[in-house]
Amino acid sequence: MEIWNGVPLFDQHGRAVNAHGAGVLEENGRYYLFGEYKTDDVNRYNGFSCYSTADFSSWRFEGLALGPQESGLLGPGRIGERVKVLRCPSTGRYVMLMHTDDLRYCDPVIGLAVGERIDGEFTFVGPLLYQGQPIRRWDMGTFVDDDGTAYLMTHEGDIYRLSEDYTCAEELVAKDVAPGGESPACFKKEGVYYLLLSNKTSWERNDNYFLTAPDLHGPWTRHGLFCPEGSLTFNSQCSFVFHVNGRPVYLGDRWSFPRQASAATLVMLPLEAEAGRLSIRRYMPVWSPDTGEEIPLRQEQALSFCSNVKGEVCSISFGGGRLLLFGETDCRGGYADVRISDADGNTVHTACVDFYSLAPDAGLLYASPVLPKGGYTLTLTVSGCGGEWFKKDGTRFGSTDTFVRLTGWSTIG
Repeated sequence: MEIWNGVPLFDQHGRAVNAHGAGVLEENGRYYLFGEYKTDDVNRYNGFSCYSTADFSSWRFEGLALGPQESGLLGPGRIGERVKVLRCPSTGRYVMLMHTDDLRYCDPVIGLAVGERIDGEFTFVGPLLYQGQPIRRWDMGTFVDDDGTAYLMTHEGDIYRLSEDYTCAEELVAKDVAPGGESPACFKKEGVYYLLLSNKTSWERNDNYFLTAPDLHGPWTRHGLFCPEGSLTFNSQCSFVFHVNGRPVYLGDRWSFPRQASAATLVMLPLEAEAGRLSIRRYMPVWSPDTGEEIPLRQEQALSFCSNVKGEVCSISFGGGRLLLFGETDCRGGYADVRISDADGNTVHTACVDFYSLAPDAGLLYASPVLPKGGYTLTLTVSGCGGEWFKKDGTRFGSTDTFVRLTGWSTIG
């Protein structure tokens, strides 16, 4: 069992795992990842995906848990984000909550869907109600307490207790405990509740922070960052906290607009929580959830490739196994397209790698699927484009150039 970070993960078909703003639910030794099934063009609702794994290395695409609807909150011209799935102990059914909106983010509504199987299709019900009215919030998360009581958390730090069947909100237990915060995630350890939040910087990364409380009703105390200042939460945004072998694990997104489907990646790192203190000690490209320790990687071959010229290529020949690419990212980085061909020139794998990060970084950027022994060539091509997006007020985010920088490579397996 090993967890890979900041690189595209691939399913049984060799396609990039496409699940963002995600949550994780464990059942019978498998971990089910539900997330936004993004496109590589516009930001619109394309469905919520479900992937499963037993070891975090081999991923299986279970299908779309909830596809686009003909009309309504998840119909044409709508957005669906931050999907979370809960198993209700009182009914045995699965309940899905999500943020729905219009394309301008001017009509936020928390949505509700239900399903009979964790790996099956869900049925969209409509808005999640509180006191008979839709909850009009956007960024959201969920948390289930030790007694099975479920809670909805929203931006700004509102917390709602859900009904016994999880299909409506019955109590607003806390309000505005985190003004300016979004993308909430929560977990509990040794009687202390930890609430993780991001600042509001669109899809850009920022230094996320946390609060604690002895009870979900409060009082809530704001602390500080749980990752080194300036690391921008290791270039990610919090989405969820799940547990592996009793260990709390941070799940975050490295957004990559517009190539959210092919280039956005996930970050999963162990959280250290004790007596109201919370931290992620360091970034680990690969680590063992059994021990919580990093699995070392070696850069065996040096490279010196740096280009922002569209169409320029770098080629590597190797004999199979898993090829690793190492490089550098910063605010001037762009996209590179990866193609692996066999000895006969047939394409056996394609991928997209994002070399952008607001906080400069260096390390592992790509890990191929494990390939049988043979003769292969990886061709990396500079795309000549980079990430760019805008807030509603016109503020621009993203790369200032399209550089691709490789520093080395190696193979394992």
